[in-house]
Amino acid sequence: MIVIIGYAVSMGCIFGVYIFHGGNIAVILKALPFELVTIFGGALGAFAVNNQPKVLRATIKLIPQALKGSKFTKARYLELMALLYDILQKARKEGLMAIEKDVEDPHSSAIFQKYTTVGSDHHVVEFMTDYLRMMVSGNLNAHEIESLMDSEIDTHHAEAHAPIAAIARLAGALPAFGIVAAVLGVVNTMGSVGQPPAVLGGMIASALVGTFLGILLAYGVVEPLGGLLEQKNEDSAKELECIKTTLLASMQGYNPSTAIEFGRKVLFSTERPTFIELESYVRGKK
Repeated sequence: MIVIIGYAVSMGCIFGVYIFHGGNIAVILKALPFELVTIFGGALGAFAVNNQPKVLRATIKLIPQALKGSKFTKARYLELMALLYDILQKARKEGLMAIEKDVEDPHSSAIFQKYTTVGSDHHVVEFMTDYLRMMVSGNLNAHEIESLMDSEIDTHHAEAHAPIAAIARLAGALPAFGIVAAVLGVVNTMGSVGQPPAVLGGMIASALVGTFLGILLAYGVVEPLGGLLEQKNEDSAKELECIKTTLLASMQGYNPSTAIEFGRKVLFSTERPTFIELESYVRGKK
């Protein structure tokens, strides 16, 4: 909702002030369809050339996420750390082999089913169970697993960042395509140089609309969208870092209560639960 409100305020102020100062909105509306086709058509064609099909698909899938609120809330993190606590506590009390069935088939695990939000997230469950499986096997030490976790998180970040970078490049290209549209309008005007001044003035005004739209779409629409999606991407990576820190603390010998405290500390302060909130939530889930 805030995205729609932000766009509405931005466009309302820009066009409202223009009209308030005596601007003729009809000039812009008349040229708008043709200029939009020129700018967006050229930009989207170049966008398709500039990105691999997997990035194009990821971009199409990602854009609707901007209209949704962030799923990375304090409630989600409380559930995540309670899940980690339960599975690490079971391993501590009954031995690592006791969690083997939970790790191999998390969808049938009573622990994972207990936490519906996090337990139904494929990426979170896969990341967690992969490294729990390595802990059960006992073939890798904490430093080796940490290096592997860092590599996977970096890969995840790079993959998630690819469509965001593509949107940023699109924003950078839009002003140039606006200039292309304006130049074409000027060429068209020069080809009609014998027309009356009123006609020529209207043609020049239409040409300038192209430059205006290119800049507006770049800095008023597409670039803010890319910035918002980048922030959501950072939230996604932070969740994996929380899991990583908690599991590594457990491997280094800390008890589950201390291990999840390590994980809590890496979260952003706006979503990070307090020590008391986390302790109360974990006790309530026992």
